[in-house]
Amino acid sequence: MAAVAGTAMAMSGAVTVLAAGGGAAARPEALTAPATEPTLQTIDLTPVTGSSVTGRSASAAGARAVAPRTTGRFSMVGVTWSDPHRKLDGVVEIRTRRAADGAWTGWQRLESDGASPAEPGSGDAEAARGSTDPLWVGESNGVQARIADAGRTRPLPAGLRMDLVNPGEPATPAPRTTPAAYALPAPAGRARADVTVPPRPAPAVVSRARWGANEKIVQGAPEYSTDVQVVFVHHTAGTNNYSCAQSAAIVRSIQAYHVKSNHWDDIGYNFLVDKCGTLFEGRAGGVTRPVLGAHTLGFNARSSAIAVLGNYSGTGVPARVKRVIAQVAAFKIGAYGNTPTGRVAMTSSGSDRYAKGSTAMLNRVSGHRDTGKTECPGNTLYAQLGSIRSIAGAAPSGLAVTKVNGATKVGTTYYTRGTIRPFWQVSTATTMLYRFDLLVDDVVTASAPRGDRERLLTLPSGRHTLRVRAVGLNGKTSITSATVVVDRTLPEFTSGPSVSLRTGSLNGIVPVRVRWGVTDAGGLGSLALTAPTPVKLATTTTTWAGSVKPEADTSYGLRATDRAGNARSVAVQRTASVTAETAGERTGTWSTVTGTAYLGGQALRSTAAASSLSWTFTGRSAALAVSRTAVSGRVQVFVDDAPAGIIDLRSPETLHRRAVWTRAWPDSTQHTVRIVVEGTAGRPGVITDGLVYLR
Repeated sequence: MAAVAGTAMAMSGAVTVLAAGGGAAARPEALTAPATEPTLQTIDLTPVTGSSVTGRSASAAGARAVAPRTTGRFSMVGVTWSDPHRKLDGVVEIRTRRAADGAWTGWQRLESDGASPAEPGSGDAEAARGSTDPLWVGESNGVQARIADAGRTRPLPAGLRMDLVNPGEPATPAPRTTPAAYALPAPAGRARADVTVPPRPAPAVVSRARWGANEKIVQGAPEYSTDVQVVFVHHTAGTNNYSCAQSAAIVRSIQAYHVKSNHWDDIGYNFLVDKCGTLFEGRAGGVTRPVLGAHTLGFNARSSAIAVLGNYSGTGVPARVKRVIAQVAAFKIGAYGNTPTGRVAMTSSGSDRYAKGSTAMLNRVSGHRDTGKTECPGNTLYAQLGSIRSIAGAAPSGLAVTKVNGATKVGTTYYTRGTIRPFWQVSTATTMLYRFDLLVDDVVTASAPRGDRERLLTLPSGRHTLRVRAVGLNGKTSITSATVVVDRTLPEFTSGPSVSLRTGSLNGIVPVRVRWGVTDAGGLGSLALTAPTPVKLATTTTTWAGSVKPEADTSYGLRATDRAGNARSVAVQRTASVTAETAGERTGTWSTVTGTAYLGGQALRSTAAASSLSWTFTGRSAALAVSRTAVSGRVQVFVDDAPAGIIDLRSPETLHRRAVWTRAWPDSTQHTVRIVVEGTAGRPGVITDGLVYLR
């Protein structure tokens, strides 16, 4: 191949001249640009002579070759030419010398898509050059190129040159950062005036400042489309043999190549993503805005592009990269009310597949090859676009309310006093979500950012339908519902607690019974006796039987709690007193019996019919204390001189200190209880041990 002229220029404008021939190292002049500045070296490929060959590989015999050349350090290489509308006939391959060990790589092909994708009439198109895709080769200091004719009949394009880019080093590292989000209009439908909708979150990206974009070389102000109707997926071709720590340098190199080699205003892609799933901000102008790029010939307007670093003709992108592409598609397309799974008619501004003014029906997530004659984004990645569309266009899934703090769930209904904190879950990745809306009776009452899974709400009294609506980045929604009853009314005790005596043992205790009535419109949640001893009761219970100590002031308390948590407590205090048999007024014949089996150590016994014993007291309830045996007789009972029944004291087993007949009154008033011995045939004897009354 003929001798080739070479130049190298720093992005700051300094120029270094390299040797014009052979493989010997040439001594470049010192670059004046700082070490952090990207640099560009160019090698003129125009004066090419030699025999023409055919075939698809530059390795064919007779391929035109540039001798190995020692250069300044570079990490990316491409070939450009003057006419941006001219397609390069032939195949260009390069090999490079690694700076680390001086070893030469094998030959690698530079992919060429044909005409420049710069949008006609845009700043990118004013001085654009034709170009191959750039190839990342890692830090190198030597290069060789060769070109095969591939059946071309025209001469090589004018201005043909090899461009070598050194990305430089940014002032700071490039960690993942999150850009400022921007707000969309409030959710559709009714919403309370005080509801603030969270800003629509943008994908987490490495900003231009963080990956080290050289803003000094950007040629003009960003240009914008009206909206984004399609997201085009590209690959940068080249190699997948890079570490993700090198990704920022690759992006810097692509920017330098697009500006200094292609003569575009800025990097052509709107977004770039590496094989590890790290997303980079591409062209300046704002990730939330419809920035006009230079990426897809004929269809840059009303579209956005994401390029995957590497070659995916035979290798698919990892799942994490698919998710990032889907997130970008959902974010950009969903911002304008469209779903990424749809299709749209787009008018071409002129490409090698669609003539200017023609209409293309495109998937909203399309590959570069859908609009141009190119292999991009590679066969394997192109085959993955269907699943990427599905991820990007899916509605939030797995949405469910998991619990509601401040409320009690009964069946499928939550009961509360008004302030609740619902919690929810969703299986869709948070990165694919926009926000959560909480609707009460179809009115948006609160709105939460996509990372939240709970919200505090205060609801008015009554029955409500609570809905949690998950809104995806793509605008699709999912809804889960729950019924909430707000009850601020306390349970009502309609009666009681009333305490009365009951039959049973008087051996150091007094048997009592507590009665009550309680109701609640929303339903009771729990009921408990709080005194004289704590007892958890069924909500339908209306009585409790127990025992208390005699002569002790005893409290009887109840607490009713409804399903919403409203509670009411009531209590009364009563004293059970024992009046000895000797305190009563007697008629007829009675004898005293003694023994530890009797209250106070003694009792009265009578076998004479019509003998009587009466007690006058002030109280709410009374019970007769007796002994029962197999030969005990019967007594007649009178209350305030009115007959109150006949009590048979016979028992198959001997029972002392027993409360038998009882009576209760609604208020504490004075009463007289009198018993009369019946003189029952064959068993006339009765033993009375006194009277118990409740005051």
